[in-house]
Amino acid sequence: MPMLKFDLVEGRTDEQIQTMLDAAHRAVLTAFNVPERDRYQVVNEHKASRMVIEDTGLGITRTNNVVVVSVVSRERSKQAKQLFYSELCRELEASCGIKPNDVMVSITINADVDWSFGNGAAQFITGEL
Repeated sequence: MPMLKFDLVEGRTDEQIQTMLDAAHRAVLTAFNVPERDRYQVVNEHKASRMVIEDTGLGITRTNNVVVVSVVSRERSKQAKQLFYSELCRELEASCGIKPNDVMVSITINADVDWSFGNGAAQFITGEL
């Protein structure tokens, strides 16, 4: 864990999406120091007209390459979050050509009790993790 959800404009190939997911996972590994197989990613594609991603008055220009990344995670330090934001942008630009102005991230924090990885158990609470 963390769990990452990607919302993007439809039209990318399967290979492009896989490259994007791999790049994001490298950023997670670097910033959050999780195990290699701690990988949970979901992609949702939308028509361009279904995504309105503005800039809160910051003057950030978006294109149809925009990617909105929603992260659900245990508590992370401010430094780890900042590192994730910068590493994610660096990885996506280097691997996919997605410019930092097209990357928006939101992190939602939850607790160990909020996670079940399967089998009807809360593995953080049962001691399995």
